[in-house]
Amino acid sequence: MNSSSKTLTIRSIFFLLPSWLLLLIFFIGPILLTFYFSFTNLALTGAQAQQMQFVGFDNFVMMFQDANFRISVVKTILFLLLSAIIGQQLLGFLLAFLMKEKNTTFRRIIGIIIIAGWVTPEIVVAFCWVAFLNDNGTLNAIIQALGMNGVTWLYTFPLISVCIANIWHGTAFSMLVFQASLDDVPKSIEEAAKIDGASKLQILFRLIIPIVKGSIVTNMILVTLQTLGVFTLIYAMTGGGPGTATQTLPIFMYNQAFVNYQLGYGTAISLVLLLIGVVASLFYIRSMKVQL
Repeated sequence: MNSSSKTLTIRSIFFLLPSWLLLLIFFIGPILLTFYFSFTNLALTGAQAQQMQFVGFDNFVMMFQDANFRISVVKTILFLLLSAIIGQQLLGFLLAFLMKEKNTTFRRIIGIIIIAGWVTPEIVVAFCWVAFLNDNGTLNAIIQALGMNGVTWLYTFPLISVCIANIWHGTAFSMLVFQASLDDVPKSIEEAAKIDGASKLQILFRLIIPIVKGSIVTNMILVTLQTLGVFTLIYAMTGGGPGTATQTLPIFMYNQAFVNYQLGYGTAISLVLLLIGVVASLFYIRSMKVQL
């Protein structure tokens, strides 16, 4: 390497240094602290708040012995399957596919309606769905107007209620991702398949989906990670209840860290949540055989 190349490399490092420092302070630093705190008895109050101690794997042993933790894992997986994979992913793809050959005006109108739910803050979405689903809400008013008895949706079907709210809130993102990928599928390939006698379902499953599978996996990973971190929507709608009916891992982690003041235990739970996201992402990539 000549002197000019070395000078260019040094200058590049110098100009990138501020971004590296910000990344170290606000991203890598908190991640390392999370790993460290998960092996301590750090608390918000009491003697442990002043003098925390390294406790090794005690937090993880206590976690896996806790029945509420196991319930939270099950609720998290159900919430993920229903609202992200089955809900947002499939509904987003269906909406994008149905609008694929529609005129621009129609696509804009439908797009604006769907995106309105996505850009609405999560806390506002929660209050809107509580107003829609509570005992005296809009849905029960419609049901009673039809001569039927109302249902206490948030108590009888709490998990389904929060899943529907999350689907309504997040489907627009999946739709936009799939719209962009479907628009890039060459029309000549579809026309050639039609000439060869392929049905619409054959074109969809044997032609379009294999072409856009990279976008499918990318969207599934993003939607999964976003859904695993949903807290405000569930907490504002049900508070994790009734009982533990909607107590997903973020709710359980919040209760342990900021209600019971056990920050070390709460950060240990966050590592498990991170591990679920990593395992799910690797599973998607492997199942769809996508090269990253």
